[in-house]
Parts: sequence; C-alpha cells; structure tokens
Amino acid sequence: MPHFFSNKRLIILMVSIIILVILVGLTLNEREEVTWPEQFVNDSVGVVQSAFQRPANFVRGVYDDIVNVINVYEENERLKSQMDDYAMLSSEVDGLRQENASLLEAQEMSESLGDYASLSALVIERQPDHWTETIGINRGSQHGIENDMAVITAEGLIGRIQHTGMFTSQVQLLSDGERMNRVSAQVTTEEEESVYGFIDGWDDEEDAFVLSMIDAETDVAEEQSVSTSGLGGLGFPADLPIGEITAIETDEYGLTLNAYVEPAADYHNIEHVMVLDRNSPVLEDFEEEESDDEDEEAVEIDPEGSTD
Repeated sequence: MPHFFSNKRLIILMVSIIILVILVGLTLNEREEVTWPEQFVNDSVGVVQSAFQRPANFVRGVYDDIVNVINVYEENERLKSQMDDYAMLSSEVDGLRQENASLLEAQEMSESLGDYASLSALVIERQPDHWTETIGINRGSQHGIENDMAVITAEGLIGRIQHTGMFTSQVQLLSDGERMNRVSAQVTTEEEESVYGFIDGWDDEEDAFVLSMIDAETDVAEEQSVSTSGLGGLGFPADLPIGEITAIETDEYGLTLNAYVEPAADYHNIEHVMVLDRNSPVLEDFEEEESDDEDEEAVEIDPEGSTD
C-alpha cells in the first residue's frame, strides 16, 4: 500500500478518471443550467469557430464565384458557337433558297426555249476592274461550248461566249462598252409590231444600253420591252429579253432614233447562267429529213448515161 500511494502518476490518473466519471454523470442528467466549466468550454470553442468561420466562408464564397464565372464563360462561349453555327446555317439556307429560285426561273426560261439546247453553268471568275465587261464560267469546249453562243440568266440575255477553253469560257457581257459588241434587237410596240435596231454599247451616264438605228417614223415609246430579234450574224434566239426603254432621243443626224434600255438582268449579281446552242434541234431535224428526201429522189446514172 505505501508503495501504491507513493506512485504519484497513478494517483493523478485515478483522480482524473473519478472526476471524468463525475462530469459525465452530471452531463447526462437533464439540467436547466450548464456548469461553468461547460460554459467556458462552449464559449471558448464558439470564439475559435467564429474566428475561423468568417475567413473560411469568405474563401469559399470567392471560390464559388470563380467557379460560377468559369461556368458562365464556358456557357457563353458555347452559346456564341451555337449562334455562329445558326447564323452560318441560316445564311446557307437563304443562299440555297435563292439558288433554288434562280434555278427554277432558269428552268422555266429553258422550257420556253424548247427549240434551243441549253447548258447551265456557274460563274467562277469576275474581276473587279472588269466587273461589267466579262465573267468566267465553268464550261468549255469539252462541254460543247463554242464562241458567240448566247448566254442568259433567268431574267434575260446577258452576253455571248467570247473565248473558249477546254473546261472554262469567258463571257462578254452586253454591258461591255466595246464598239464591236453589238446585238440585233427588236422593240414590241403597242400595236404588237416589231421595230428593229441594234444594242450598240453602254451609256455610263444613263446606266443603260444604247439601242440605235431605230426608224424615226416608228411608234417607239418608253416602257416598251426590248428583246433579241433572232437576226444578225451571231444567230441568237429571238425574243430573249434584253430590257425596257427608259428614254428616247434623235441621233446627231436627225435620221434615226436612239433609245436607252434598262437591262432586264441584274448584271451586278450573276451566279448561274445558261449557254444556248445556236444550232436549233428543230432545224437540224428538218435538215436531216430534207437530206433523206433528196437521197430517196436521187437517180443513179450509169457510165453509159442510162438511168435506173
């Protein structure tokens, strides 16, 4: 026993256990008031928690804000990408609609020219310094294209084939001011009579074709339509729309009239064209039938001069 009580560490341990058991027993009972040790501990813990909670909440709030900003940025970039895709798709749809409408009009024009073979082509070249003079198309001699063939859009005649390559061709527009760029044309009067003249160049001031060599005694008036006559050396089909008369004046000699013709086709926006074969299938069929008839009526003559 004396040895036991001489061990101070063991005595302190036993006393601590007894005090702990007493405190546990006191805390297990329902009490309206807490003891001062409990209150001291609670207050101490609360102060420490309050001291660390505010910075922790601040750091957490900053982190949440950064995460939200990143999420908003990513969502904004995704929405911008979707808007760009939508704008591109909308532009493509509008382009396809315009292309479809243009092709339908071209098809209607082609059907109205049943006596002439036509070949559709795309405009692949247009130089800014020659914007109203020439265009390049993706059809050439390998596709049956030849020089001086008529080139039209859904609105009407725009020019002729000037140069032909293997797979591409150059089109000289009617708006080219070259002096030799002439087309035989006709004006349909109110009496449905045809008055003939020549598309003879382009007037920059009037922004219109010049229709010259019109008989001064004819009843040509403004707003009358102008089309190809089918005459002349180029062999253009007749009745291809060229434009509408906007003004009329007497030439410098007072013998004929000159008329200014507003183009029917839009020369500033040409995407699809059709090239017309000047050799009409109807005429070719007629020539073949005529040739067959001549062969049937031909009489063979033998060397002695007798006929069978």
